[in-house]
Amino acid sequence: MPRIQANLLLLISGAIWGAGFVAQSTAMDAISPLWFIALRFAIATLVAMPLAIIETKRAAEPIKLATVRNFIFIGLALFAGAVTQQYGLLDTSVTNSGFLTGLYVVFVPVLTVIFLRRRPHWVIWPGALMALFGIFLLSGGTLSTLTGGDYLTVVCALFWAVQLLLIGLFAPSSGRPMLLSMTQFAVCAVLGFALAVTTEPLSFAAIEGALFEILYAGIFSSGLAFILQVVGQRYTTAPQAAIFLSSEALFAALFGVLLLGEVITPIGYAGCAIIFAAMLTVEIVPELTKGRRAAAPA
Repeated sequence: MPRIQANLLLLISGAIWGAGFVAQSTAMDAISPLWFIALRFAIATLVAMPLAIIETKRAAEPIKLATVRNFIFIGLALFAGAVTQQYGLLDTSVTNSGFLTGLYVVFVPVLTVIFLRRRPHWVIWPGALMALFGIFLLSGGTLSTLTGGDYLTVVCALFWAVQLLLIGLFAPSSGRPMLLSMTQFAVCAVLGFALAVTTEPLSFAAIEGALFEILYAGIFSSGLAFILQVVGQRYTTAPQAAIFLSSEALFAALFGVLLLGEVITPIGYAGCAIIFAAMLTVEIVPELTKGRRAAAPA
């Protein structure tokens, strides 16, 4: 798959997550965080399972135990990010949560250098800062006093960065994107159920009250969007993927306007433009510099 198509898949993931942010927030009015996580990822597991079965039947070689272990590690990072974000929303504003979650756009290239000893293309650094600044403007250009929920959301951004990094490390070599997706969803569902049963009450009224949000998050935000992320990241780098996925803040604001009647301020529109410019920059500049290097005399 060409890199531009892979990045397009990541952009679609960002759009789905943007709409899902609205569902994720409103679901908290009816159901507790852990049960929401458990149910959404149980549904996502069922969505990915037929694709994983077909993929396994077509595979030329059996899956290695080490590969499954790596998939479980990705699931653990995803679960930790989902839990900290969901609980963070109990004690912070949607504005703060949207901005602080976007910190992963900076965490990913930093972690790439520290742990993988890989230097991303130089344009990733200004691109990441542009995207982060755009998210900040989209959030209104201000942050209210930080709360415990805000600090949880910062931790969430770190876990998202780890998940992105691990997918970038293991997905290209595994050749099993659907099995990877199903495994990480199953890990989240099992851990979510195990913790929810012992800590949070559940009623059918709660499920009914959040049913639409659970279905959207399970089928689209978790099932479809994360599958597209895994497939897309096989053909692009984790730092570049982080910038394209940061578009979720842009789409969250747009869906907030369309679905909740929220208003984007002029500074917010400037933030949208900066996020879009960051995505164009990290897509176009590497191609231009590659062409110059190829044309340079030996």
